[in-house]
Amino acid sequence: MDAKGRVIVPTRFRDVMRNGGDDALMVSKMDRCLVAYPLTEWHQIEARILALAEKSDRMRRFRRVFIGGAHECTCDRQERILIPPTLRQYADLTKEIVLVGVLNHIEIWSRERWDLENTALEEDFQAGGVGPEIAGLGL
Repeated sequence: MDAKGRVIVPTRFRDVMRNGGDDALMVSKMDRCLVAYPLTEWHQIEARILALAEKSDRMRRFRRVFIGGAHECTCDRQERILIPPTLRQYADLTKEIVLVGVLNHIEIWSRERWDLENTALEEDFQAGGVGPEIAGLGL
């Protein structure tokens, strides 16, 4: 990430965006990182969230923060998106970041938090907590 908060969108993901007719990503926050979705995927997420009953205080809070705190970030001529300061602050993003492709979206992590996430996964493996679930996937 450069000093102004711009991040280059990887070619592979940019191609997926453009195949859907978009030149932008919706970026929101979750799990102390940022999640970035192509607009077509984001509209599907919005529809699923709107379809949920509003009985739960937690779900209303989630919807308020996740949808209300999202920003549309358009690619510039250098294929970068500008991450708004509020989102950079939430995810503690500085110069060194990690982009992780996760099926239908990208996660944007600070290097430090990404390293902690990897350590936590290794601890889960060693404790035997996640291994059976992964084996259930046939992996």
